[in-house]
Amino acid sequence: MLTFGIIGTNWITHSFVSSAQATSKWRLAAVYSRRASTAQDFASKYDQQVTCYTSLSDLAASEEVSTVYIASPNSLHHAHAETMLRAGKHVILEKPATCTTQQLDTLFAIARERGVVLLEAFRHLHEANFKVLKNNLDKLGPLCGATLNYAQYSSRYDAVLRGEVPNIFNLDFGGGALVDLGVYVVAAAIELFGQPRDVKYYPVIVQTGADGGGVLVMQYEGFAVSGTASKIFEGTAPCEVYGQRGTLVVDGVTDIGSVVYLDPKRKGERMELARKKEDQNLKEEAAEFVRIIEERDWEAVKRWEEVSRGVVRVTEKMRRDNGLLFPVERECGEGGA
Repeated sequence: MLTFGIIGTNWITHSFVSSAQATSKWRLAAVYSRRASTAQDFASKYDQQVTCYTSLSDLAASEEVSTVYIASPNSLHHAHAETMLRAGKHVILEKPATCTTQQLDTLFAIARERGVVLLEAFRHLHEANFKVLKNNLDKLGPLCGATLNYAQYSSRYDAVLRGEVPNIFNLDFGGGALVDLGVYVVAAAIELFGQPRDVKYYPVIVQTGADGGGVLVMQYEGFAVSGTASKIFEGTAPCEVYGQRGTLVVDGVTDIGSVVYLDPKRKGERMELARKKEDQNLKEEAAEFVRIIEERDWEAVKRWEEVSRGVVRVTEKMRRDNGLLFPVERECGEGGA
């Protein structure tokens, strides 16, 4: 069993902890927060002994913790992960892993040097029904295109409309719709089709200066993938992959409950391919991560490393083409650090 600590005490962390522990392979052992009261409040939700930390170095030095799950603000991911990796901890890093490709390169180099595992938490890529979608692409014949969407209204946009600047809409904290929800679209495209040849992003800029949403286009050999990512409106459009011999339709890019194959020669017929959806939507990811760590499956580590690299390359270009720069890029030039 992996004993793990967490950095970041928001809702996604609660989801990961409950999902991970439901596998019976993980045990929460430590909670870090800058405020002791916040750490204690988080730990109190779990019926077990949990040590609370207000010092990152103390958490890094803990012999009880082998793995750290990090879901702090995006701009802090690199520093927090570097501290834990240098201390010899395995790291599960919430998406987006880092603000720039250079930061990601640094983290993977440290992980290799220390002989530990670094994985980015793209939960949707580990879902059973996402795998059903991927495994049935050959039904479509030559591909003609795809649409992948994730548009979900954020309650924190209400704060933006009141003149406030919440972290998720703040470039200074590595925010914006592209790196929050758009990464689901980009990661899905890369996992399904590989690295695109060219990418474009057409953002809607909100009053904080960040992108509240936008349209993504990823060009492949012979076809294109288009998509919408937004935190300022709610979308209901399905996701579809088109081929000369059929279409696959799913009800979302994540938390997929339906995968339907449509044969153009049998109009009106629908073939449902989906399996029963997991109730805890991070459980499949957590189960795979503990397997990779316990088995030291370095081939899997390398495979997911390439997905992470591909995603940050795409989102970085999309942002920079639109002047959506994070502090590290403004300070060091567009090469980042």
